[in-house]
Amino acid sequence: MQTLWNEWRAIWSARSLVWVLVQREVAARHAGTAVGVLWPYLQPLLTVAAYYLVFDVVFSMRLGEGAPTHAVGTFLIVGALPWMAFCDAVSRGMNSLIEAGSMLQKNPLPPVLFTTRSVMASCVIFGPLLALVALAYTPLHGFRPAVAAILPLMALQLVLSVLIAYLLAILAAALRDTVQLVGFLLSVGIYLTPILFPLTLFPENWRWVLWLNPMTALVIGYQQVLLQGVLPPPIVWWVALTWVVVVAVALNVVVKRSRDQLVDWL
Repeated sequence: MQTLWNEWRAIWSARSLVWVLVQREVAARHAGTAVGVLWPYLQPLLTVAAYYLVFDVVFSMRLGEGAPTHAVGTFLIVGALPWMAFCDAVSRGMNSLIEAGSMLQKNPLPPVLFTTRSVMASCVIFGPLLALVALAYTPLHGFRPAVAAILPLMALQLVLSVLIAYLLAILAAALRDTVQLVGFLLSVGIYLTPILFPLTLFPENWRWVLWLNPMTALVIGYQQVLLQGVLPPPIVWWVALTWVVVVAVALNVVVKRSRDQLVDWL
């Protein structure tokens, strides 16, 4: 894992530059618009507000027995917002090296800085929104201390997003088809995560398929914390940590083997 450790040291050494790049990316996403930097926050916020309005207020839809909560909109928001954050971070991070190709060919900058910039820009947008949802959901369970578990869940999601995004960014540089394939997987991934339905409603014999999605454990963890005010079960932490280790090992191998050719691929 020495290669991955060197990548982390490069990020830490250039942390001031990364922060400047993050600020510029957030500002550039909707530069020239009347609302400006507020758009990245308004779009997901309006989406989850629509979920609540349509499912809980207008139709008053309810989930069956075994669900963490019976309100469909309330349940949907808890899973959908982290999923949107994951998709935004991974898709933008995956394209980060291709977009920075000309700059990397002219400047000897560590490529990992650009992937980190894209993922951190998504974190700056969705992190406060998740904190806002956590604050809004605390009355559901009486402000229980277990809500503090949302912080390690968010940290795990950030680490997992950086690792997956950097791995995919290198693969996309080597083979452009990666972008098309991952875009498709992200579009259907919401149906293979317990976001639209509780885990208990999925056929028991096929639940192992959901665990192939790296966001399944984290989404269940968010549901446990925000909807019921209890700590996630040990399987949530073990599966999430296993995903981090597996992706880290794969990334370590890919970075080592692509080090000499990566800039040429761009």
